[in-house]
Amino acid sequence: MPSDTNTPHPTPGYRALLRNREFAGLYAGFTLTVGASTLSGFALGTLVDRSTGSPFLTAVSMYGATFATVLGATTLMSVADGSRPRRTLVALQCVALAGACAQAAPGMPLAARFALLLLLGFFQSLNTGTRMGLLAEVVPASAYVPARSLMNITAGGTSVLGFALGAVLLRHLTPQGLFLAAAGLTAAALAVTAATVRERSIRPPRRPGLRETWTVNAALLSRSGPRALLLNLWVPNGLIVGCEALFIPCAQEDAGLLLAAASGGMLLGDLTVGRLLSAAWRRRCAFPLRLLLAVPYLLFALHPPTALAAVAVFLASAGFAATLPLQERLLALTPEQVRGQVQGVESAGRMTWQGIGAAVAGATAQFLSPATTMTVLAALSVAVTVLSRPYVDRPRALPTAPRSPRR
Repeated sequence: MPSDTNTPHPTPGYRALLRNREFAGLYAGFTLTVGASTLSGFALGTLVDRSTGSPFLTAVSMYGATFATVLGATTLMSVADGSRPRRTLVALQCVALAGACAQAAPGMPLAARFALLLLLGFFQSLNTGTRMGLLAEVVPASAYVPARSLMNITAGGTSVLGFALGAVLLRHLTPQGLFLAAAGLTAAALAVTAATVRERSIRPPRRPGLRETWTVNAALLSRSGPRALLLNLWVPNGLIVGCEALFIPCAQEDAGLLLAAASGGMLLGDLTVGRLLSAAWRRRCAFPLRLLLAVPYLLFALHPPTALAAVAVFLASAGFAATLPLQERLLALTPEQVRGQVQGVESAGRMTWQGIGAAVAGATAQFLSPATTMTVLAALSVAVTVLSRPYVDRPRALPTAPRSPRR
């Protein structure tokens, strides 16, 4: 049965979470994986830019893997809920390590590098689903939101540090050297995961595959409540990421200030919602936070000065924390035996919509000004949030997943 998030439990702090050996292992492995992915993306982007000089190919090389995540969500995501999740996670970490080492090979054609990038993106989506399924079992329901909050904060900080470190290392290393550094971080993530995470024995035996994945996905998307939750986790978020993708053409030399304001707002939102608010307050704040995510961007219709624009971006970015109460509600509606797959689908869809949002924003800005495009995207985000609210407020739980047929 789904966990009862209405039962009052004290919300644990970050230190208490890190005293849990398994969570600490999942968290450390996740952090190292994000660092490796950042370095690898930076190295590949640099290599592609030096080889082709194409901004489009460079951007695709750095972020194109997010589009492969949707393939994982629609084909083999059921592996995230297999009866041996630890073994699955370790195997997927081995695949990531092999991929990082392969990228370090000199002389590989760019076409092969892009193919490898998409393949690793596919397996990374399965890795995320398996890790988040384990997370829901390793920590109690009352600790789920703080745990996700800590991982979100760390992912953002690690990405910033990874890009900064990559820029420094490239003064002394080739892109292949950065790939080797990423392989080292991936190996460390593999070692930490293998040493700290134990096998879970409570899962019923299932045989993952296309049929299992499609069955659960069909059940997930056929119910208005979970479908509305996913819509609100994917679309408004992706549209606002599209706004952020236009900071450079909109603000030119002041874009750095807007990017810094966005990072600061996200940090504040995750800390406040994940650490300070109770479950009841998180439920109350979910809708206002989704509005906060978009409404400040409507100000760009007036072409505000940079300082005012930075304040608006800071406030709006705090609204990204709306993902935490929405993820908490989705978890509560999900039977235990399919939690990994559902969370993997949620994560893959969110990443894919961020890529879609950036692409739509860039294409629209070819015809409208960047500020006008940001205003339009923000208005669409508000419309999705308001129109879907009745379905989000009256969610229906997923049915227990059917047993796989005996073979």
